[in-house]
Amino acid sequence: MELSLKTAESFDEVMRFYTPMVYRIAFTRLGNPSDCEDVTQDVFLRYFKANITFESEEHRKAWLIRCAVNRANSYAASAWYRHKSSSEDWESLAENEILSDSRKSSVEENSERSERRFLVLQAVMKLPPKYRTAIYLFYFEDLPTAKIAEITKARESTVRSQLSRAREMLKKLLGEVDLQ
Repeated sequence: MELSLKTAESFDEVMRFYTPMVYRIAFTRLGNPSDCEDVTQDVFLRYFKANITFESEEHRKAWLIRCAVNRANSYAASAWYRHKSSSEDWESLAENEILSDSRKSSVEENSERSERRFLVLQAVMKLPPKYRTAIYLFYFEDLPTAKIAEITKARESTVRSQLSRAREMLKKLLGEVDLQ
């Protein structure tokens, strides 16, 4: 089955479905909502202009992930980005993620879950970019290490090492926080 961009409706559907994923990938690298919006817009502009026939939905998703990683890395490497001041905008993302959680059963559980998620997100955002990207793709996009290696153009053993190191860093950053 070949999937290609044929109609405006299909572009809108793809954009609606994949925008959150692309945004989160950019966020793991950049940490600033406005920069992430720019990268997300650029990814979908490239998608729109690309005359690619996708073999499957998985192929489309992999292309979008690869494009998002590349664009976020390019953005982060730009002179403008390197010289601007960093911000704590990731806090607003944590709040949005918490508010969108539909599994809340009580105010007390909501508060505890919010605090845990905020602590985990805060710790993940303190990791170096290569570790944040590996953690995000592995745990949030459920990609195997082989696919992450392909996307990040690294060896699979490198990805496994990054995941292991990231987990160790997260353990130290989170200390004795109860994440259950």
